[in-house]
Amino acid sequence: MAHRAGFVNIVGNPNVGKSTIMNSLVGEKLSIITSKAQTTRHRIMGVVNGEDFQIVYSDTPGILKPNYKLQESMMRFVNNAITDADIILYITDVIETPDKNIEYIEKIKETNLPVIVVVNKVDLTDQDNLVKIVERWESFFPEATIIPTSAKENFNLEWLLTTITEKLPENPPYYPKDTLTDKSERFFVQEIIREKILLYYKKEIPYSVEVEVEAFKEEKNIIRINAVIYVTRDSQKGIIIGHRGSALKRVGTEARKDMEAFFEKNVFLDLFVKVNKDWRDKDKQLRNFGYNLK
Repeated sequence: MAHRAGFVNIVGNPNVGKSTIMNSLVGEKLSIITSKAQTTRHRIMGVVNGEDFQIVYSDTPGILKPNYKLQESMMRFVNNAITDADIILYITDVIETPDKNIEYIEKIKETNLPVIVVVNKVDLTDQDNLVKIVERWESFFPEATIIPTSAKENFNLEWLLTTITEKLPENPPYYPKDTLTDKSERFFVQEIIREKILLYYKKEIPYSVEVEVEAFKEEKNIIRINAVIYVTRDSQKGIIIGHRGSALKRVGTEARKDMEAFFEKNVFLDLFVKVNKDWRDKDKQLRNFGYNLK
């Protein structure tokens, strides 16, 4: 039997469950998940291997209209997703309508790539309404395969995986069988910390924050990590730290628990907070944080 392998790029609006779908398909928590928009800032790869196939998934940031250079970089990840894919996985849900991203949908159709439209969160609607939703997406994507799913309930994900596998081109594996992702351990430390900030702080705070790991030292029985949380204003620094350091301690404790589960090892985490004004619009800083400015 011929071996199949290909790049499956995941696109869609914020809050439709893109990262949940990605993590479910990969079987590992690679993309952070919260109810807030702009949770995913980078393009995150996850590799799944079978006996005769390899799927290279890429989770991209949500589609948006950029207001500053950080968001411009995020949209570059999204736009690049339709230039180097073998299959496009367009994630939507039972609330969103196709006309929201009509320009981007037209770009996808122009590629002539195989498209799978995943209608997520079907647990939030009934059968009659779901039929109408599927028909609406079929009218926008007549050549696409439409698959209703619920990542939360693990509904139809096996069908989705089978459909993706069937559409893969014949290729040898692109990565060794033991490869899970293209991101470093430091990247996942940063994402875990940022996820806790998204969960525990309100308003503009999570969108003004970036995290950088300054030290990652793995010893026999423990990993020692120093990380800096950057904010754009002094007032935000106070909010992140909280009264007598209580808020920062909570972030550190919850992040450390997730890191220990991820690395399967004890973790010592030391967090600092620094002000870096306008980092979201500074080319040098954005490059340091791994964003694509080209």
